[in-house]
Amino acid sequence: MLKTSFELIKELQSNYKAPKNKLHALEKQKKLFNVIKGLYETDSSVSPFLLSAAIYGPSYISFETALSFWGWIPERVDSVMSATFGKNRTKRFESDFGLFLYRDIPKTAFPYEVYIKNEGDRSFLIAGKEKSLCDILYRESPLESEKQLRSYLFENLRIDKADFEAADFRLICDLCDLYKSTNLKLLKTFVQKRIKAGEK
Repeated sequence: MLKTSFELIKELQSNYKAPKNKLHALEKQKKLFNVIKGLYETDSSVSPFLLSAAIYGPSYISFETALSFWGWIPERVDSVMSATFGKNRTKRFESDFGLFLYRDIPKTAFPYEVYIKNEGDRSFLIAGKEKSLCDILYRESPLESEKQLRSYLFENLRIDKADFEAADFRLICDLCDLYKSTNLKLLKTFVQKRIKAGEK
C-alpha cells in the first residue's frame, strides 16, 4: 500500500514520541520502502507499474515499456516509461522500485487509447500498442522517408511484422492526426497504403 510520510507520521504519533525516527527505523528494517521523497510502499514485491502514476502525473505507461507489455517488441524494458503533458521536460526518478521516466506528448493526444489494467485490488493506466507506437514516434527525431520509417519500426524497435500488420490501422490514422508531427504524418501515409491494399 502506498502511504505518504505525512500519513505514516500521523499513524505513528499515537505510539511513539519521535515518529520521524520510527519512520526511518522502519525503512532500515525493510518494513517500509522508499518510492520517492515523501512517498512509501509497504509491499516490496509490488509491480513498479502500480507506482508510476503516483510518482508523477497525470501520466500513463507508454513508449517501449507498453510495447513490451503488449508483446510487440522482444526486449524486456527495465525502466518504466510514461507519457505526460504540459510538463515541457523529461523527468527521471530512481527509487527502490527501479527507474521511472516521464516524457511529454501533446495534450490533444493524451486522453486517447489508455486502458486500466488491474492487479489484485490495485490498477494502473497503460496505452494500447497503437498509441504507444505513436508516442514513441512523436518523441523520435524526424524520419525522412518511408524507408527510414520501416527501418525504425522493424530493425530499431524490432516490432514483429506480423504483429504490426494485425494492428488497427484506422485507429493509427485517427491517432496520428492528434500529434501534429512529421513522423506521425509519415506513419499515417504508411498505414493508409496498407488499408488501401486490404480493400482491393
